[in-house]
Amino acid sequence: MRRTFDDVLSWCEMGTTLLLGAAAGWGEEQYLAPSGLPGWTRKHLVAHVAANADALSNLVRWAATGEPTPMYSSPQQRDADIEAGSRKPAAELAAWLTSSAERLAAGIAGLDDDRWNAEVVTAQGRTVPATEIPWLRSREVCVHAVDLASGVAFTDLPAGFLTALADDIAAKRGGAAGPAVVLAATDTGDRWELPGEGEPATVDGPLADVAAYLAGRPHALTTPDGSLAPALPAWL
Repeated sequence: MRRTFDDVLSWCEMGTTLLLGAAAGWGEEQYLAPSGLPGWTRKHLVAHVAANADALSNLVRWAATGEPTPMYSSPQQRDADIEAGSRKPAAELAAWLTSSAERLAAGIAGLDDDRWNAEVVTAQGRTVPATEIPWLRSREVCVHAVDLASGVAFTDLPAGFLTALADDIAAKRGGAAGPAVVLAATDTGDRWELPGEGEPATVDGPLADVAAYLAGRPHALTTPDGSLAPALPAWL
């Protein structure tokens, strides 16, 4: 694993600042604009990020008290919270985004070394130590800061975060159906192999594009013959 806990805490704080800054001062018109995610306005996306902070605060509470507190009561509740949030007025949505992030940050700061080792269960059903909570949040705020389509790009994210993100997604994709791909970051020398169907496609390019490709976001990666990198199935 090429990430330290201190790295992750730093990325979580940085990503939160980046995302909040990207949305700062938006009114109804800006919030109703399309996000980078198909079918979602920026309101949907911000509601998702705010609800995610509240859900991860549940895991912090679980770690702190030992009392099981799931992220969401059900997938349906998660979807309903996003849909309800997408209908909030801009000012109310902005306040939720900020307050939920502040509650999560305070909860994370309140965990001691012993409680960081407590086990919690993610929305995908994985049992993980509480030290994974800041990483889960880092992924959300950093990737969705780009998805806000407000000028933030993968190239604005730290190389260490992008490498850790690529490691994480490649590991998850290792057991999923899809094309076989060998990826190389030309600016760092890092390499990832995705097992899958057919002869492996060789794809290389800048780390930011590699991470964007693995995350299912727009990228400029091509194979040696100039064709587009093969499409990958969803990773979450």
